[in-house]
Amino acid sequence: MKRRYRIVEIGILTLLLAAIRFFEQDLFYDPLIVFFKSDYLLGIIPPMDMAKLMINLSLRYSLNSIISLAIIYICFRDLGILKFSILLYAALYIMATSVFIFLVLNIEREHYLALFYVRRFLIHPLFLLILLPAFYYYRLMSYGKT
Repeated sequence: MKRRYRIVEIGILTLLLAAIRFFEQDLFYDPLIVFFKSDYLLGIIPPMDMAKLMINLSLRYSLNSIISLAIIYICFRDLGILKFSILLYAALYIMATSVFIFLVLNIEREHYLALFYVRRFLIHPLFLLILLPAFYYYRLMSYGKT
């Protein structure tokens, strides 16, 4: 019975992640959404309010991270894994935002693709898709040793 509740909890959290993605244009300021949906390799990056963009990018990253961390905790029920995940999410945020800011401020047409992928790591819960199988494999190996 407990397992069903966990699956339902993960399902609800996954729907929250999907809602953030579905309502992204209504919820967050991000002129790059429209830019990257067009033929961006030939275009010019749109003007943007950098402070507003960074606040919204950070908010979106935070929401996705909190939901992702909740999914990780529900899956594994391990505070050690949760703490490690928090550190990884914090490190990714610091590194990816630094690169993102550098790319936006020094943008040239040949860096558009790099900007696209760095931004994608910040606005989508891709890190969750990397961590879940990694922790699952870690668990399998840990139980195999005892």
